[in-house]
Amino acid sequence: MLTTSSQMLSDASKHGYAVPAINTQGGSYDIIWAICRAAEELRSPVMLAHYTSTGAYSGHDWFVNVCRWCAAKVSVPVAIHLDHGDSFDTCMQALKLGFTSLMIDGSARPIEENAAMTNEVIKVAKCFGVPVEAEVGELLRLDNMGAIVENKNIVDPEEVRRFLSLCRPDSLAVGIGNAHGYYKGEPDIHLEILEAVRKFTDIPLVLHGCTGMKEEVIKDAIKLGVAKINFGTEIRYKYVEHYEEGLRTLDHQGHSWKISQFANERLQEDVKKIIRLAGSDGKAE
Repeated sequence: MLTTSSQMLSDASKHGYAVPAINTQGGSYDIIWAICRAAEELRSPVMLAHYTSTGAYSGHDWFVNVCRWCAAKVSVPVAIHLDHGDSFDTCMQALKLGFTSLMIDGSARPIEENAAMTNEVIKVAKCFGVPVEAEVGELLRLDNMGAIVENKNIVDPEEVRRFLSLCRPDSLAVGIGNAHGYYKGEPDIHLEILEAVRKFTDIPLVLHGCTGMKEEVIKDAIKLGVAKINFGTEIRYKYVEHYEEGLRTLDHQGHSWKISQFANERLQEDVKKIIRLAGSDGKAE
């Protein structure tokens, strides 16, 4: 069932688990349906995340319509989430299309500008009952070999405090050494930042860049108030691996739906692992 992310993140924060937010790679039906089916089987809330850049092929409206269709087929809470919205206009477009959760990412800007842009989005989104995620401390970005290609900051907790004195998003992503892409070696994750932030706010926290992060680190982050964990890189690579396996091993006779069905069913098992890691299984009862 289609919902906003507000209640699911509030419940997760209160009860010590996280909601999986899984990037759908621009609206691939195989991926969206695998996420929803896995969530239904394990009785977990889930968020279908979307970067605007990955919607260039399918179209953002197509993505929303597929998400709506899939969400209507399951009985667990499903939110349609804009990930890393880069401007007020991007967020408004997503709101108009029917996204039920928005992220405005002003983390590359000074704190005051970030807060001002976040407040602009909150003011409008609040009128429609749609929650807003913000970010402080821009994430590292890695190349396909895991090397850092952009040198971004690990946030000072006092910067988070200052940001929250200027605006009040519904959830907050905090830069703690996490990154988008595959890590090269073990990432240097600073959980002490989450611990410090938790001392002055009870806002649900968000952990981006979970692919390749140690499970123990993710679980510890959840204990420190992370109520949403994001996976993207792992899902897109797993989907391609499963699709390639289907091409090689199935007697598909050129029927692409047979390969898609094979990849969908295999991907469900990967999503279930993420749900269990988040501790959200059984939380949609």
